[in-house]
Formats: sequence, C-alpha cells, structure tokens
Amino acid sequence: MDVFMTGASGWIGSAVVPELISAGHTVRGIARSDRSAAALSDAGVEPIAGDLDQLEILREQAAAADAVVHLANKHDWSNQAETNRAERAAVQAFVTALEGTGKPFLLASGTAIPVGRTLTELDPNPTSGPDAPRGGTETLAMDYAARGVRSIAARFAPTVHGPRDHGFMAILVRVARERGFSAYPGDGTNRWTAVNRPDAGRLVALALDAAPAGTAVHAVAEIVTTRQIAEAIGAALDLPVAPVAPDRVREHFGWLGAFFAMDLPASAELTRTRFGWEPTHATLAEDLAAGAYAS
Repeated sequence: MDVFMTGASGWIGSAVVPELISAGHTVRGIARSDRSAAALSDAGVEPIAGDLDQLEILREQAAAADAVVHLANKHDWSNQAETNRAERAAVQAFVTALEGTGKPFLLASGTAIPVGRTLTELDPNPTSGPDAPRGGTETLAMDYAARGVRSIAARFAPTVHGPRDHGFMAILVRVARERGFSAYPGDGTNRWTAVNRPDAGRLVALALDAAPAGTAVHAVAEIVTTRQIAEAIGAALDLPVAPVAPDRVREHFGWLGAFFAMDLPASAELTRTRFGWEPTHATLAEDLAAGAYAS
C-alpha cells in the first residue's frame, strides 16, 4: 500500500515507518520543516511539506493514498482547546476524504479512558464532540466505519517508553531530580499502562494491515502501579521513594499530577489474540534501570 502518515518523524511514528517499509509499503509523510523533511528522507519516507492546519493538503494526500496513519498531535498542554480543535479538524478532513472508499484510516488514541475497571478493546470511547479530549476524534473516526472508512483506533499506553523519550516518564524523572525524591500519589495503588516504543510501532503496522473497520487495538505491554513507577525511578536515580498526599499531588507533579493520580488499567488481551502481537522489548523498569532516562 501507499501510506500517508502524519507524525512519521515523531516518537511513535519513527518506530512505525520501518515496520511499514519492511512489510512492503511505501510511505509519504507530512513535514513541517526542512529538518523534519530530511529526517523523513533518511528513513525512506517521501516528505510532503505541510502541517496539521493545512487541511487541503491532508485531504489531497488522503485521497491519493491507499491508507492513512494519523499519529501527529500538537500536544500543547498550555492550550488544550487549540490542540483539540486542530486534531478534530484534521481527522474530519481525513474521514471526509476517505468516506466510501473502504481505505484504512488508523489514528492515535489512548488508553487513558477511566471506566471504573480494566479497559478493553471492546469498550467504546465514552467521549465525543469537539470539546472532548483529543477533540473526540476516536468517536468521530469510528462513526465513519459505517460510512465506508476502515477506521482503526490505536490506543497507546500513557507511557510509550525508551531512550530519548520526552513524554510523561521524562517529566516524572525530572520532577524526581528536582524534588530530591521519587514520589507516588497517595498509596500508590492506582495503575498505569506502558509499552516499549518499537513494540508500539509493530502493532500499528499489524493493525493497519488486518484490523476490520471499527476496531480498537491496545498498545499495552504491562500494567504498573504508580508506586512501582516511583520505585523504578528511585532505583535508577539512587533517590529515596515516598508518597505524596492526594491534596498535594498537583503541587508536587504540576499539571501531570491529576493524570498521574488516576487509575487507568487497560488490557491488550484481545489485541494479542487477534493480531499475534507479543511485546518483546524492555519493560519500563528495565528501560529505567538501563539508563534510558539518565540524561
């Protein structure tokens, strides 16, 4: 297939690209800068100048491709309204261009969906509409599964880890260094999920090839408690580990505190069974111990 990607040079996308190419696909990726274009070319991707706000380019590239993988996001935590607006507009452009074609459209979503129990792939995303997290785009895309789009939601664990990760785990490591101890919220029994970056990249390629319309896949290799995360960070940095009272979580961790204090277990049992996906790379604790977040 000729695959058009957003986020092809990003944290997860750069792990997806080699999987797609090794499977025999050609890849075109949107590039916001000359640096991004050069990185894409070096990876074997044809760069397309543009960004998420250039909706006509997105529509044109989607219409010309055999499949679309949408992984980019502005991730502006200081302006979530703008991030959500841009995400919804981009997904609307894609699904409109793909409507009635039967072509696959895989978009990035997340397992951070609190349902009061372990989230499964069969659970619909309860959020919808432009004001919902990520602009309600998972629900929007799934609505188009009945309109001739092979919509696939790749729900990634909050922690997609590995060397050079600059996401949530890197923030927790930085906070531990600044505070002089590695902390967990409350009693530390609330749960997060994690997956190694190459394992996540492999799953995207498998799902793009084989997932039916309306499918959610879970890029989840393990469920870990926040206390286990704090203990692994403490061991890696040789720092003490201690709890933070629930009413001080936001003060201690900043904006990430409210999220880190949530209980967000998710299963990938159906994903593994349906697509033969088995994570083979390092666990989160192993990456931390190996120095993936040392610098």
